[in-house]
Amino acid sequence: MGTPTPVVRFVYDVVCPFAYLAFRQLDRIRAHAEVELQPVLLGGLLRHVGAPDDPNTVMAPVRAAANLRDIALWAELGDVSLKAPPGHPRRSVDAMRILSAAPAQQREAWTATLFEAYWERGEDLSDREVLGRVMAPHQVDVEATIEAGRESLRASTLAAFEAGAFGVPTFFGGPRMLWGQDRIGLLLRDLGGQVALDAWSVPPTRPARRVTGIRFVHDLSSPFSYLAATQIERIAAGAGLEVEWSPILLGALFRAIGTPNVPLHAMNETRQAYALRDLQDWADGWGVPLRFPSHFPLRSVLPLRASLVEPACVGALYRAAWAEDRRIDTPQTLAPVLADAGFDADAILARTQAPEVKSALREQTERAQREGICGVPSFVLTYEDGTTLRLWGQDRLVMVRAALEGWMPARAASL
Repeated sequence: MGTPTPVVRFVYDVVCPFAYLAFRQLDRIRAHAEVELQPVLLGGLLRHVGAPDDPNTVMAPVRAAANLRDIALWAELGDVSLKAPPGHPRRSVDAMRILSAAPAQQREAWTATLFEAYWERGEDLSDREVLGRVMAPHQVDVEATIEAGRESLRASTLAAFEAGAFGVPTFFGGPRMLWGQDRIGLLLRDLGGQVALDAWSVPPTRPARRVTGIRFVHDLSSPFSYLAATQIERIAAGAGLEVEWSPILLGALFRAIGTPNVPLHAMNETRQAYALRDLQDWADGWGVPLRFPSHFPLRSVLPLRASLVEPACVGALYRAAWAEDRRIDTPQTLAPVLADAGFDADAILARTQAPEVKSALREQTERAQREGICGVPSFVLTYEDGTTLRLWGQDRLVMVRAALEGWMPARAASL
């Protein structure tokens, strides 16, 4: 008897753009597993975990703008036509009831129809007359099907929550639940696929554009910055570039833009637990050690100044804080870390007190705010024509590499 084919459950709501982007990638998963579609009501999931129905309404404006840029970038990278409908987010409960009542063999086709209507044509799926017209090719009795799917959608949403889902898209079927279309690479590796987490096949729809500079905006207090710092020099070297390290005071940036000082602590318990596990998932994916420090949150002012004095010490500082659980926030604890890495600790520490070093760190932070950066790590790529592209998150290294291999979004200057 052969090994049974794995089954992956795809949890989704048509109102979510990231769910649509994931839906367009299901064939990648089918190369390794069968896929079952599980429609849920996103608002219901969010209420179960105590989150607002529309998380964008409680985001800092800079963070919300970054989220919109991210959607546009993923759509371009995946060659997907996607635009937010007027009045987004529209009420999707009737559409999801239809999909919940859909026969299994027709659910994917109906899902594709509704996703395309909402995200490509801007149809208002909260209007039952619109739903009737959109679903007419499938000969769906909209009123009857909505009623038929009422209880099954409620049950499906509750089942997803009880299994651990707190948003969409969510994938069940590998050894762990994964949330987000940007976790498909991790899912494929769980399913046995040989997937490079920073690789993407970019269709050559436009002439290749050369990146001439890459600036890495970071704070040693961030575990996500640590993960990116373990990979960025390798990726940049593949394009013949050196990384410009740009340390900032993340707490000062957060205060300036109205974001909680420690976002992890502001998350609900379900989301916080997932974030901590997600860090380990990525560390395992990159093949790097991660040991959450016993003294979190870190005070990073002093080591950040040290990194301005001697940029070559950044790697040693990140390893000490995030792989070895060594304190780096006082002269007494930072000195041996620098010395063990072969640096002149006394000279570096003395220079950290220089007025120009202190002001440089403030200026880097203010520059990040002016540029619309909302978190770390962020990557600022400069193309040969002077166009710049900002990317946020260690899980966007796939975009960094794509850009270094010639990809430039059509609207890069505004992104």
